[in-house]
Amino acid sequence: MRVSLKWLSEYVDLRLPPEELAARLTMAGLAVDAIVRTGGDWGDDIRVAHVTGVDPHPNADRLRLASIDVGGGELHRVVCGAPNLEVGQKIAFATVGARVRDGHSGKPAVLKPAVIRGVESAGMVLSEYELGISEDHEGILVLPPDAVIGTPLSALMGDTIFELSVTPNRADWLSVLGIAREVAALTGEVVREPSLEYPQDGGAIKGRCAVEIHAQDLCRRYIATVITGIKLGPSPEWLQERLVALGQRPINNVVDVTNYVMLEIGQPLHAFDYDHIAGHQIIVRRGEDEEEFTTLDNEPRKLTTDMLVIADKRGPVALAGVIGGLESEVTGRTVNILLEAATFIGSNVRRTGAALKVRSEASSRFEKALPPELAMVASKRATKLLVEICGGTAAEGAIDVYPSKAKETRVEVTRQRIAQVLGIDPTTTKVRSVLTGLGFSARWVPPDRYVVRVPYWRPDVRIDDDIAEEVARVIGYDQIPALALAGAIPAPIVQPLRELRERARDVLAEAGMREVISYSMTTMEALARVLPKEYLAIYPPYRLVNPITADHEFLRPTLRANLLMTLASNLRYQKGEVAIFETARTYERPDERLPQSGRPFGEESLPVEREVVGGIVSGRRLDRWGRPGDEPVDFFDAKAYVEDLLYGLGADAEYVPVHEFGLAPGRAAEVRVAGTRVGVVGQVHPDVAAAFEVEQDAFLFDIVLDDLLPLVSPQRKASNVSRFPAVEQDLALIVDADTAAGALRRVIEAAALVREARVFDVYSGDQVPAGKKSVAFAVTYQSDDHTLTDDEVAKTQRKLLERLRREFSAEVRGGTSTP
Repeated sequence: MRVSLKWLSEYVDLRLPPEELAARLTMAGLAVDAIVRTGGDWGDDIRVAHVTGVDPHPNADRLRLASIDVGGGELHRVVCGAPNLEVGQKIAFATVGARVRDGHSGKPAVLKPAVIRGVESAGMVLSEYELGISEDHEGILVLPPDAVIGTPLSALMGDTIFELSVTPNRADWLSVLGIAREVAALTGEVVREPSLEYPQDGGAIKGRCAVEIHAQDLCRRYIATVITGIKLGPSPEWLQERLVALGQRPINNVVDVTNYVMLEIGQPLHAFDYDHIAGHQIIVRRGEDEEEFTTLDNEPRKLTTDMLVIADKRGPVALAGVIGGLESEVTGRTVNILLEAATFIGSNVRRTGAALKVRSEASSRFEKALPPELAMVASKRATKLLVEICGGTAAEGAIDVYPSKAKETRVEVTRQRIAQVLGIDPTTTKVRSVLTGLGFSARWVPPDRYVVRVPYWRPDVRIDDDIAEEVARVIGYDQIPALALAGAIPAPIVQPLRELRERARDVLAEAGMREVISYSMTTMEALARVLPKEYLAIYPPYRLVNPITADHEFLRPTLRANLLMTLASNLRYQKGEVAIFETARTYERPDERLPQSGRPFGEESLPVEREVVGGIVSGRRLDRWGRPGDEPVDFFDAKAYVEDLLYGLGADAEYVPVHEFGLAPGRAAEVRVAGTRVGVVGQVHPDVAAAFEVEQDAFLFDIVLDDLLPLVSPQRKASNVSRFPAVEQDLALIVDADTAAGALRRVIEAAALVREARVFDVYSGDQVPAGKKSVAFAVTYQSDDHTLTDDEVAKTQRKLLERLRREFSAEVRGGTSTP
C-alpha cells in the first residue's frame, strides 16, 4: 500500500516530519517500509514555465520551436516534438544542467545544450516520463493554468510517499482515510471526513433499476445508484496526480472516480453502462456450470456454481469483486451509469480470483472482509464525484438491498484486564482519549469497566484484549516500561512416559542405531503383511475421513510395516549394517469394542495410544576398521540392542521363546521384565521380508513403553567399585537342549561372591549327549572387603554347582571348571 502525504494532509494535519511520522506508524503496527520523495532530484533547474509561442521547425515536419517564458525576464527557445504542445500552456521546463530521466536509456542524466536539425535547443519541455512520474512519454506534462511561472516544480508537484506493509486484519489501512484516522489518533489531531452530499435532481431511482440478491450467503449488501447524462473524458489533473502517486494509471473520468474512491475510502466500486443492463435489473447469483462469460480483458471464462456473478436478465455482466464484463463496460458512447457498491464474502472472491487467475486491487480488498456499512459511504462519495467531474445528474436515493443487517459491536473490558495485558494501568481519561481518537466511543461504568462501541470500519476488534491492544498501540509499545517477571516459578510438569521415551531414544542412538521418523498413517495392504488376518478382522485399524493420499489412509497399530519399508529403502543405497529405530505412538482398538470395519475415525471411541520403541537390523557387520565385513548380522545383534536399551532404562530382561506372526519360527523371543511381557525380538519371516522387497535376513524388536514404565525404577542405584582383585573362571555346563541360558545365568549371578556371569559359547553336537547342549560361562568372583582365596572361590563354586544340578540337572562338561 502506498499513501501520498499530500493527499493525506487533506484529511488530517501533518505536523511531524515524515521520518518521525513513519517511526510512530511503524511502532503502532503499520510498518513504513520506505519513504519515497517525488521530485526530490528535480532541484531549482526544473520550473513552471509558460508557452508564449509555437513555430514550425525549418528542417523537420514533426518538430516545432517553442518559445518559453520561465519568469523574471528569462526566455528560451527550444525544439519540441510533443503533439500536445500549445500556446498558453503552463508546462514543466528544464534548463541546461538539470537532472532528468533519459528518454532512451531510462537512467538519470544531466541535460546539456544540443543542436537538433540545425537549430540550437538549450532546455527541454518535460513529459511525465522524463520527470520519473510515470512511463507516459506520448506528450508533455501540462500543468494547471493557475500554476505560478518560475515556481520550482518540486514545490508544486513534489510529494512524499509512504510504502506500507498492511497486516491482513486491517482492511481499513488499505485506504487514505483509514491511514488518516491512524495518524490522527497517534498525533492528537482531528480527522476531516470527505463530503458525501450531492444534488439529487434526476428523479426518484425507484422504478429505474432493481436489485435482487439470490445468493445471500455470498453477498451481504448491494447498493446501486444511477447517474445520467455524463460526459466521458479525461479526469482533472489533481485526480490523475493522486492516482499516479498511488500507482494507478488514469483511464477516464468514470473509471478514475471509482479507483479514486477505492483508494480514498477502501471500498471497491464498479460502474456499468446503464443502457447495456437488460431490463435495468441486477441479479446477484451463483454462476452455472459451464456458463460462459467474456470479461473486460476480452478473455472468455467458464463459470462454476462456486462463483458469484452479477447478472442481468440475459446473463452475467461481472464477476463479483473480481472483474467486470466486456458487454457492460463504460465506453466512449456511455451516457448513463449504474454504480455498484457491494459487500461480497472475501473467501469466495479469493477462490474465484485464484480459479480464474485474476487478481486486482479491488479483489485484494474484498478478500479482507470489508464491513457492509462501508459500501454506503463509498457509494455516496463516488456518486458525488461523478456528478461534479463527469457532469451527470444523480437519481434521488439509492437501491439498497441489505438482507441481514449487521449489529453494532460493543465490547466490555475491565480496567484490571487492561493493566494485566499491558503491564501498566493507564488512567480512565487516557483510555477514553485514546479510544475516542481511534473512532471508538468508550463509556466508563463504575466501578471497574469500560463499555466500548466499535466503529464499523474496525471489524477486527471483537474481544477485550483487542481493546487493550489498541490502547497499547497508541500509547506506544516503546513507552511501556520493561519489567522482570514476577511471581513463583510454576512447578514442573512430570511426564514419566515422555521422559522414558526420550531416555530410550538417547540409549539407542548411543548404541549406534539411527533414528527414523515415519508417518502415523499407512495402508491396509502394508498392515496385512505384518498382522494376522484374524486380528485385522476383529480390530480393524482406524480409517481417516479425509486422508492426505491413498498411502496414508489408516492409523497404524504397529511400527513394523513402516520399519520394513524404511529398511528396504536404506538397503538400496547403503552397504554394511543398517540399524534403525523409531519411537512413536501406535493406535489400537479398545478391547471392549468390536466395531464394524471401515467406520471413519471420529464416529466411535478414541483409539488406545501406546508409546512403542521399534527397531530393525540387517546387512553385514562392520569390521574393526568400520568397513562392511563378511559376517551377516543375526538375532543376537538385535538382542544386544534390546539389552542395551533395557539396561540403560534400568530394567533386567529375560527372554522366552515365542511364536509370533510375521517372525521366523524358533527365532523369536518374548521380552519380559519382572515376569511381564514388554515386547518381542526376532527374525522377520523371509516371506514377510520379501513382501517389502527385503531380500536378506532382517531382525526386529519392539518394546511397549507403556508396559515397561511401571517396571523400571525412576532412580538408578550406584554400587561401589571394589578395590580388590577379581577371580575369573570358565564354567561349561551340560544341560537339556531346551534349557535357557538366561535362566542359568540368573542362578549363577545369584550366588555369593559372583559379580558377573557372561555366556561365551553354546555347543550342541557329537561331543555332548543327544538331547543335551553345552553352555559356557565366564564367571567373575569378587569381594568388596578383601582379596578372595582359592578355598573361598572353590567353596562358592561347589554350592553353585549343587544348585544347578538340583534345578537344571546340570553337569560340568569334562568334570571340572577352568580357572
